[in-house]
Amino acid sequence: MKRKYMNPYLAGVLLGLILLSAMFFSGRGLGASGGLKYAVVAAVETVDHQHAMESPYYSKYFLDGQNPLKSWLALEVLGMFLGGFISGAISGRLKFKIEKSPKISNGKRLLFAFLGGVFFVYGAQLARGCTSGAALSGMAVLSVAGFMTMFGIFGSAFLFAWFFRKLWI
Repeated sequence: MKRKYMNPYLAGVLLGLILLSAMFFSGRGLGASGGLKYAVVAAVETVDHQHAMESPYYSKYFLDGQNPLKSWLALEVLGMFLGGFISGAISGRLKFKIEKSPKISNGKRLLFAFLGGVFFVYGAQLARGCTSGAALSGMAVLSVAGFMTMFGIFGSAFLFAWFFRKLWI
C-alpha cells in the first residue's frame, strides 16, 4: 500500500517551527553544508594528525582540544540523517530505490546526482551557506541576502531544469 506524502502546507509550518525552535534553543538557525566540512576536517586529522595540527586552516578546528564532530552543524546533519531514517521507517518508505526516468541508466542517474551534490556543496561554501542556512534562516530574520539566495537557487534551478529535463522525463 502506497502512503501519501505529508501535506506541503503542514510540512512548511512544521519546518518553520523547527527553525524557530533551533533559533530559540541554540541561538543558531538551520544549515547543513558546513557539516560536511567538519567531517572532512575530522577525516584529515584522523589520516594525518601532524598535517592537521600544522595547517593554518585545519588547526583552528582543534583549538583547546575541540572535536569538529561535536560542532552544532555536524550534530545537526547527524540528526537529519537519523530523522530521515526514522521518518522513512514510520511511513513505510524505507527502501533502496533509484528514482529516475526510464530513459537513463542507474549509473547515469547516480553520476548526475553526485555531480549535482558536489556543485551544490561547492556553491554553498562559496556563498557561505546553503538552502537551509543562507536562504531559510536568512529569510527568517528578514535578511536581504537570504531572499537573494532563495531567488538565486530557485531561479537557477528553473533555468537549468530545461537543459537536464531528459534525465527526468
